[in-house]
Amino acid sequence: MKILWTAALLAVTPASAQMLNANMADAIVKGCAAHARAKGQSHAIAVVDSGGHIVATWRMDGNTHGMMEFALQKARAVAAWGFPTSGMEEAAKGTPGFAGAAYVVTVAGGIPVFSADGRTRIGGVGASGEAPADDAACAAAGIAAAGLKSEHAR
Repeated sequence: MKILWTAALLAVTPASAQMLNANMADAIVKGCAAHARAKGQSHAIAVVDSGGHIVATWRMDGNTHGMMEFALQKARAVAAWGFPTSGMEEAAKGTPGFAGAAYVVTVAGGIPVFSADGRTRIGGVGASGEAPADDAACAAAGIAAAGLKSEHAR
């Protein structure tokens, strides 16, 4: 049974699959924090892999209670859906039932993470604690600082 499970796992996870690793997540968090400090802001930052599993978090000094959980929700939403949380409110208006679906967050601040070539969604970043547009800018700055993409290459 163990051999079959391993073979099945290898069949769906090719050796060439790109994954969000700890070094990438660290660069994202540091890039987001540097962006925030330059603007005099404080964010809670969460980075998750494509399965929504936490890879890195950072609550900057001065960030308010509860913001880390919200950042994590934003990160998981974009990892699951593949587009920024800023677009989820509009998607909910045009798609009956979407607003009630799992991992839907209709507040800006969640940005998906794609591989450096933009072809593979590898995770998500959520930032929270400032105005939603500032949260989104922080997340995007972190992704760019890591040399990754925030949009799928078409």
